[in-house]
Amino acid sequence: MAWFYLILGGLFEVGFTTCLKFSNNFSNLKWSIAFFICIILSFLLMNKAIQTLPIGTAYAVWTGIGAAGSVLIGIFIFKEPADFWRLFFIFMLIASILGLKLVTKD
Repeated sequence: MAWFYLILGGLFEVGFTTCLKFSNNFSNLKWSIAFFICIILSFLLMNKAIQTLPIGTAYAVWTGIGAAGSVLIGIFIFKEPADFWRLFFIFMLIASILGLKLVTKD
């Protein structure tokens, strides 16, 4: 169950970074509220996950999901560049997250 909480928390991290962009420096109330909801849920779920998982692994996976997800949102929603090296390193990040899952006992 801890991995579920961690993955969901990472997805809410992607949510809060996306809402941060849409909030337009917190001038858009709807996106600002969504940002605060996502960040609170993200941290609560991360906290729940580290009750069982090693904190180093959990933090690396949580931030990795947030980083990879935010880059993908940037590419698909905000039309940021998607060149070979950028995609290569995102793939490596995702592979590292999966590797940590495989070697961690829960």
